[in-house]
Amino acid sequence: MSATVSTRQSGGVSVVDVGGKITLGEGSIAVRDTVRSQVEAGNKKIILNLGNVTYIDSSGIGELVSAYTTVSNSGGTLKLLNLTKRVHDLLQITKLYTVFEVFDDEAAAVASF
Repeated sequence: MSATVSTRQSGGVSVVDVGGKITLGEGSIAVRDTVRSQVEAGNKKIILNLGNVTYIDSSGIGELVSAYTTVSNSGGTLKLLNLTKRVHDLLQITKLYTVFEVFDDEAAAVASF
């Protein structure tokens, strides 16, 4: 099963709910296309909710960095929400945990903008 991606609005912030596997191929493309469409629509405040991600590989981690860069270059902010233990550990190992603002509570994440 590849990634499932859906988008909703919460307090003027775009919340992108990601589930399944973010891996080389369809999973990464789904995340990339969704983030790009949000930026193109003028949404500068984006939260990636990764609470239902079951697996992520190096390509998926690269996609998170790419999404962060895309949003930042457009003058926006990307934050992460509900990291699973695996995603959290991978971000720690790759030292990317210091790059992203990470939240466990959606209300706090939305309020942080």
